[in-house]
Amino acid sequence: MTATALITGAANSLATKSYADRFAQDLPEGHYSDFLNTRIKLSSLGVGTFPGGVDEVTDLAVAAIVAQALQSGINVIDTGANYRYGRAGRSVGAGIAKALAAGIKREEFFVLGKGGFLTFPQGKPDDLEDFFAREVEARDLGKKEDLVHGIHCLSPEYLLWQLDELRAQMGLATIDAFLVDQPEVHIPVIGKEAMHRKLLAVFAALEEAVALGKLRYYGISTFHACRVETDHPLFQSLTSLIGLAEKAAGEGKRHHLRIVELPFNALMPEAYTRFSQVTGQGNIASTIQAAFQLKLTILASHPLGKGLLAREEVPALQQAMPKLANAAQRAIQFVRSTPGVAVTLVGMSSPVHLADFLAVAKEPPLPREQYLAMFEREKE
Repeated sequence: MTATALITGAANSLATKSYADRFAQDLPEGHYSDFLNTRIKLSSLGVGTFPGGVDEVTDLAVAAIVAQALQSGINVIDTGANYRYGRAGRSVGAGIAKALAAGIKREEFFVLGKGGFLTFPQGKPDDLEDFFAREVEARDLGKKEDLVHGIHCLSPEYLLWQLDELRAQMGLATIDAFLVDQPEVHIPVIGKEAMHRKLLAVFAALEEAVALGKLRYYGISTFHACRVETDHPLFQSLTSLIGLAEKAAGEGKRHHLRIVELPFNALMPEAYTRFSQVTGQGNIASTIQAAFQLKLTILASHPLGKGLLAREEVPALQQAMPKLANAAQRAIQFVRSTPGVAVTLVGMSSPVHLADFLAVAKEPPLPREQYLAMFEREKE
């Protein structure tokens, strides 16, 4: 796909407000909230595209899910350069094309991409070292010292290449946000200080990409870093991340670090319940609370606990939300109702799952008191 074929534009405040207004009769108050420090409206639920087989059937299913979601009041789509060996981005692009043909405007929705884990277009190779030497080192996209566990490369060149790949796959000139996926996996190998040095270089490259119009914002996606105790080697301080972004932007310039994505569900509540972040404002808070104070938008991943919470009921959730149809809907509604969570990302590759997803979208988020009562029931 050539650069001239890419669709221009990005989510903006006026268009997303118009989008939210169109669905005001079908979706409840509280379904949309402001992307912090902007007036861009984000839906409380977003489509994730990680799961599914590496085949054409899944490609078509994901494209259909993205298209229908965008036409149903869901304006956040999340994907990654490595998802389904690089096929997820193309599926998202196909779904976006269908939605645009149906009248959805590019400026009405928010697209996130991720990079860091190696992209294997032909499937995971038998010889990872040979693959890295040919596809990364030989193309000056990274060096051996940038690679850990044979699958994660933290170099500015490789992350920018993945950004450009996603832009081409989705047919978009500008991605609304690009997240560095799980940089903490480098800490056990090189240490936190060295990881931060690499992350600083990546942030500086992403600031340049913002200036070029390839993306609007950036952030990180984590698994362990924002849930563990402060003395855990993988712990990530939000204020230190902001410090890196300020250095990357340069003196007197505004940085574009805006997003932290992290796992959160009824079985993994640490991002909300563990007070581990010093905000610089005289208090210690949970990651979700601290992020709000620091103007970082929280996206919650893994609301179904890799499928477990869709199969097994959590008693406190079942008692609090008896009218919802099943465990999956209750699990999604729990995360979506968490104070401080802007968007709950639900990974789907089957249209069957879209029905539960859209059913939750039509319900108002739980009132704060009802939400907090579920934690009390779990203690009983």
